[in-house]
Amino acid sequence: MNNSYTDLVNQTFNFPQEGFDVKDSYLHFNGLDLKALIAKYGTPMKLTYLPKIGMQIKKAKKMFANAIKKHKYEGEYNYCYCTKSSHFSFIVEEALKNDIHLETSYAYDIEIIKKLYDRKKITKDTFIICNGYKQKTYTSRIANLLNTGFKNVIPILDNREELQHYKKTVKGPFKLGIRVAAEEEPTFPFYTSRLGFRARDVLEFYVDKIEGNEERFQLKMLHIFLNKGIKDDIYYWSELNKVINLYCQLKKICPELDSINIGGGFPIKHSLGFEYDYQFMINEIVGNIKKACKKNNVPMPHIFTEFGSYTVGESMAHIYSVIGQKVQNDREIWYMIDSSFITTLPDTWGIGEKFLMLPVNKWDQEYQRVVLGGITCDSHDYYDSEEHINEVFLPKITNGEPLYVGFFHTGAYQDQISGYGGIKHCLIPSPKHIIVGHDKNGKLVDWVYAKEQSAQSMLKILGY
Repeated sequence: MNNSYTDLVNQTFNFPQEGFDVKDSYLHFNGLDLKALIAKYGTPMKLTYLPKIGMQIKKAKKMFANAIKKHKYEGEYNYCYCTKSSHFSFIVEEALKNDIHLETSYAYDIEIIKKLYDRKKITKDTFIICNGYKQKTYTSRIANLLNTGFKNVIPILDNREELQHYKKTVKGPFKLGIRVAAEEEPTFPFYTSRLGFRARDVLEFYVDKIEGNEERFQLKMLHIFLNKGIKDDIYYWSELNKVINLYCQLKKICPELDSINIGGGFPIKHSLGFEYDYQFMINEIVGNIKKACKKNNVPMPHIFTEFGSYTVGESMAHIYSVIGQKVQNDREIWYMIDSSFITTLPDTWGIGEKFLMLPVNKWDQEYQRVVLGGITCDSHDYYDSEEHINEVFLPKITNGEPLYVGFFHTGAYQDQISGYGGIKHCLIPSPKHIIVGHDKNGKLVDWVYAKEQSAQSMLKILGY
C-alpha cells in the first residue's frame, strides 16, 4: 500500500494542476520555488504573487468576449475591481495595468482614487462605481470627484435620501445607478438584503425623483449584489432574472439607462477538487440578458462585473512552520504552527472558510490525520477540515527539516478583516510580507514589503 503524501494527492485529485506542482518533494506555487523563499525569508510568511492578478483579469475578459461573440450581444463588457478585497497600492496598480475600472465602498476609497489619478494610473474617463450606504463624508467626496471632471463616477443609490446630497453639491450633470435589494438565501436569518431599494420601489422612485431631470442627472445603471456570488442554481438565476426584467421595464420609460452591474463574483479554488465552468456561466448570463431584451424589444445593456476575490484571491499564500507536535488523546494529533489562524486568516475562524492547504515539503513521507493549532491561547484557534473532506492530512514529522504548511489563495479580505499591523489577539505579530513581481525589465524579483511586526510597534499603540 502506498502511504506517502504524494500518493494521497495523486489518488484523490488530478495533479499537478495550474499553479501547483511538486519537484523533488517540494511544492512550487505558480512556478515559485517555495523552499528557496522559505530559506531566504523564514516563516511565518505572507507571499503575494502579482502576475496572477493579470492572469485572472485576462481570463475573465476573454471569456466575456467569447460569450458576446457567440450570442452576437450588442452591449459592451466592463471589468471592475472592488477595492475592499485588498486596498494595497501594489494590488490595485497591478490590476489597473489590464485596462479595468474600480468599485468603491467607503469615503476613504475616494482618497485612493485621487492618489491613483495623481500617479497617472487612472484617468477621468475610468469608471468609478461608488457603492455602499453613504455618510456625508462619502457623498461629499463623490461630489468632489464629479465636480473636478471625473465624468464616469457613478454613485449607486442605496436609498431614497441619497440623491438629495448630490443634487445639493454636484454642480454639473452626472450619472446615477440604483442598487436593487436582493433576496437572501434561505440559510440567512433575514429575507432581504439591508442594502439597496426594494425592487418594487424602483420604478416609482424613478418616476417621482429622476424622470424629467435628465439635464441634471441620468439613471444609467441598475446594480444587484449577491453574497454567494455567481453560481449555477435556482437562487442565482431567479435574482439575476429579477433585475434583468426590471431593466427591461425601466428601459421603456428611461432611455438613458444603458448598463447592468451584476455584483457578486466568481468563486476561486479552495481545494484541489475545485470544479467550476466559468465559460458556461458567462455564456448563460449573457444569453439570459439578450433573451429578455429581445422579448421586451429593448436595447441590450452594457454589462459590468465587480470581481474582488476572483481578481486577487489566488495571488496570495500564507506559509507556516510546524513548531511542535502534541498528542492529547487516543485520536487527536496536534501540529502547532508558528502563528495564528485567528490573526492571519480570520475567515477560517469567523465564517468557517476553508482555504487550499498543502505541505510545502515532505511529500515523500507517510501522512497522518492531524489538527492544526495556532499559538494564541484561544480554543478556537485551529484548523481541522479541508473543503473536500472533513479532515486534515499532512506528512508525519520526522527528524531533520521542519514541516512547512501553506494556505493558498488567501489574498482577498484577510488583511482587511484582521487589520494590517495594529493590535493582534494575544499580541501575535503579523508575519513578514513578501511580494513577487516583475521589475521594469520583465524579470521576476522578490522583495520584503513589510517586516514581521515588532513588539515596539504594538506597545506604542497600547500607550506603553
